[in-house]
Amino acid sequence: MKLKNTLGVVIGSLLATSSLSVLAQGQGAVEVEGFAKKEIFDSARDFKNNGNLFGGSIGYYLTDDVELRLAYDEVHNARGEDGRNIKGSNTALDALYHFNNAGDALRPYVSAGFSDQSIGQSGRNGRNGSTFANIGGGAKYYFTDNFYARAGVEAQYNIDQGDTEWAPSVGIGMNFGGGSKPAPVAVAAVEPTPEPVAVEEPMELVRVELDVKFDFDKASVKEESYGDIKNLADFMKQYPQTTTVVEGHTDSKGSDAYNQNLSERRASAVRDVLVNQYGVDAARVNAAGYGEARPVADNATDAGRAVNRRVEAEVEAQIKQ
Repeated sequence: MKLKNTLGVVIGSLLATSSLSVLAQGQGAVEVEGFAKKEIFDSARDFKNNGNLFGGSIGYYLTDDVELRLAYDEVHNARGEDGRNIKGSNTALDALYHFNNAGDALRPYVSAGFSDQSIGQSGRNGRNGSTFANIGGGAKYYFTDNFYARAGVEAQYNIDQGDTEWAPSVGIGMNFGGGSKPAPVAVAAVEPTPEPVAVEEPMELVRVELDVKFDFDKASVKEESYGDIKNLADFMKQYPQTTTVVEGHTDSKGSDAYNQNLSERRASAVRDVLVNQYGVDAARVNAAGYGEARPVADNATDAGRAVNRRVEAEVEAQIKQ
């Protein structure tokens, strides 16, 4: 009875000092288990049959893998050769080393420790008290972080009498109070490095305009206009992607048909200077005549008519700033 009371005090103390708020395996965890054993007694005891042992245990995890376990069980259904019902009890203190990692479903283990046995005797009154050295092994399977089933076997060497007994066992237990599982580490999503965006350099529009004046009823280019035509040619050579249309015009004197022909001849004359004298590719220069249809000044005056007798051209190019 004293042994039972002592075990109860120890179990109660462990439960009181364990945190019940965190349910997980690992260091600091407490395991409470109910178990059943089949005690295979040594033949020297003169027992008619082996006994069934029922009991419970409490364990405390010193580390994630090492558990210190205190167990108590009682012997049932064992009979001596004289037919006497054999009663007895065992108290054991074992250390268990678990394999795999805390939190794994399957955790094999090995155990070693000592136990004290008090058991009835065949053919004699009183109980026999013996100290055993225990070694064993088995495995626990955790259905959840908190509930598990265990199966194992122990070899118990009777230090006092020199014989050995075996005890396969199964149990159901609960695990609580350990360190919580490490929270999953949030892995920051690595955004792909954006492809370098080609920054277009700002462009500037450059325009060169040509305005060549002609004498009345003439289509020949005057000497004073060659400089302006050369400037246009030089610009087109500098920017070979450019093209232009040389446009001829007249004043309102004369018939429409005559003026149309005259405007075309004036445009062709300027085009010829660009192509033949200043070397602009002929495919890049077109000529067109508009007669008197597009005046830019008043044809009622001599000054206005002089302005309208003209050839115009324009060239544009995009250049980097």
